[in-house]
Amino acid sequence: MSKILITGITGQLGSYLADLCLEKGDEVFGLVRRVATENQDNRYSRIKHILDKITLIPGDIRDYSRMLEIFDKYKFDKCFHMAAQSFVALSFEDNFETMNTNINGTLNILSAIKNKCPNCKFYFSASSEMMGKVEEMPQDEETRFHPRSIYGITKVTGYELTRNFREAHNIFACSGILYNSESPRRGSEFVTRKITKGIADMVNGKTNVLVLGNLEAKRDWSFAGDSVRAMYSMLEQELPIDYVISTGETHSIKEFIELALDYVGIKANLVDLSNVSIEDADRVVERLKTYNECYIVQHPKFYRAAEVDILKGNSRRAHLCLGWKPKSSFEDLVHMMMENDLKNE
Repeated sequence: MSKILITGITGQLGSYLADLCLEKGDEVFGLVRRVATENQDNRYSRIKHILDKITLIPGDIRDYSRMLEIFDKYKFDKCFHMAAQSFVALSFEDNFETMNTNINGTLNILSAIKNKCPNCKFYFSASSEMMGKVEEMPQDEETRFHPRSIYGITKVTGYELTRNFREAHNIFACSGILYNSESPRRGSEFVTRKITKGIADMVNGKTNVLVLGNLEAKRDWSFAGDSVRAMYSMLEQELPIDYVISTGETHSIKEFIELALDYVGIKANLVDLSNVSIEDADRVVERLKTYNECYIVQHPKFYRAAEVDILKGNSRRAHLCLGWKPKSSFEDLVHMMMENDLKNE
């Protein structure tokens, strides 16, 4: 049995990882930041089924003294670090919060491990957003990073901090470069859940308009439950090695929408307003809401300041060294997310 700390345990990946660790017989601890204004039932919704099986520790990764205290007290065997400001669009609006949380938080945890718990194995949740404006297809562990957002920049920094502590301080520290991991537990602000929740609302007559951004962007989508199996395996190895975790397939946001619409058996008209002003687009959307048909709208306010057009990962190293492959297909993923939102409407 391992004593495991999961930062970001209330998030999508953290909750699936907690499920997996419990299945393996591990003792699971989750780091949670106290937020007085947040509804606790909603905050713990992804882990409510295991709250009686895990230990939650209050703490903010931006507080170095608290991280020292926690690692000194509990002496964890493994730490999976996934706490972050992870919404890319918000990183354009709130640069400083994203930088402070994602960079200083990672440094604080690594430093606490070095000083108080040097035998603790450390996993850093890196991201395909580090690849950004890609220079080769597909991307692997040797691809040069060209991030196109503050979020991507912070993940590159966290990746390099992890490598530095591995090389300079002989800590077992490695990174998983995860491509888009999705699931029914995905936050509603992310495009995949926005799609499935929006289409479920169409089915139930709550709306007839779904407003999105760039539908041509292509991503390597995988099921979060598959991704955490790779993450867990990385800390089971003898050597700390970084891995790309992906399916090796790309699908556009438009394809995601089409599969979701086909699943529920409704049709929707595509309206491209990307080249008009935000004010004019808003007026068109309000007019569309008065019609009887369903519409998918490309709205200029949901385009990124710097777009990432396509991402496709090469997980050959993970296949060979970890014996890992995804189990769920792209179609499986869309259907499970769609079914979840239909059930919960």
